[in-house]
Amino acid sequence: MYYIYHIPGKKIGVTRNLNNRVTITQGYKPGEYEVLDQSNDINYISDKEIELQQSYGYRIDDKPYKNLIKMKINITEQTTTFPVPTNKLKGRLMDNIGMIWTTEFGKVNLDESLVRWIADNSHTSRYNSERSYVYNKALWEASNNINNPDVSKDNIKSKPNIFDSIRNWAKVRGIYDNGDARTQYIKLQEEAGELAKAMLKDDQAEFVDAIGDIVVVLTNLAEQKNVRIETCIASAYNQIQDRTGKMINGTFVKDE
Repeated sequence: MYYIYHIPGKKIGVTRNLNNRVTITQGYKPGEYEVLDQSNDINYISDKEIELQQSYGYRIDDKPYKNLIKMKINITEQTTTFPVPTNKLKGRLMDNIGMIWTTEFGKVNLDESLVRWIADNSHTSRYNSERSYVYNKALWEASNNINNPDVSKDNIKSKPNIFDSIRNWAKVRGIYDNGDARTQYIKLQEEAGELAKAMLKDDQAEFVDAIGDIVVVLTNLAEQKNVRIETCIASAYNQIQDRTGKMINGTFVKDE
C-alpha cells in the first residue's frame, strides 16, 4: 500500500511505511501529520501526489514517485553510489528496504539497521552534490555484522565501538562544535612528536600512550572534516589489500 502523507506547512510526500519514513526518519508523530490518500496503484498515487502538491502550494517533485521508488545505484570497485544527496538518503533507502545488490566483497541486503548505518556513514559525491556514496568494504562489513545470527544485539551493545566512544567523548567536550580542523592537525603533529620521543627513549608505556593519542586526534580530525575514521581506514585497506612488493632496508616497497 502507498500512502500520501501531509505534514502541515511543510510538505506532501509518498511512502509505503509511514512509521519508518515520517516518524523515524523525519521525526513527526501520528497526529502531527495526516494521510491524504492511499492506494495499491503506484501510477495513481504518483499522479495524485503531484496534483496535491500543486493544489496545496508546495514544491512539486522533479520526478514522480513511480520513477523514484526503484532506486538505481552505481556500484564500482570501491564504492556504492546513490542517486540522492545525503540529507534525503535515509528516506529513499527506507522506501527500498529489501533491495539486494552485490559488491566485490559479497551481497548486501538492505534492512532497517543497514539503512541507519548507510545514512550515518554516507558522503556527498565530489563530482555531484545530488549524489552520495559509501565504501563497499565498510558497507559489506557492516551488513555482515548486522545480519550475523551468531552475534546477538546484547553482545554488540556490551562491546561499543571504540571510535564511537571517542566521538562521544569529544562531542561532550565541545571539540566538534567549537573546535577547528586546523588546530586539530597541529595537535596531531604534537602527538607525533611525543611518539618520536618515546621511540628515542625506548619507553614502551609512552609509546603506547602516544599511539593512542594519535588515533584519538585522527578520529576527531576526520569527524571535523565530515568523514568517519572507519571509512578512511577501509579506503586505505581497499587500496593495499592486494598490493605486492618486498622489504628493502626495513621498509615495504610496493611493486610498480
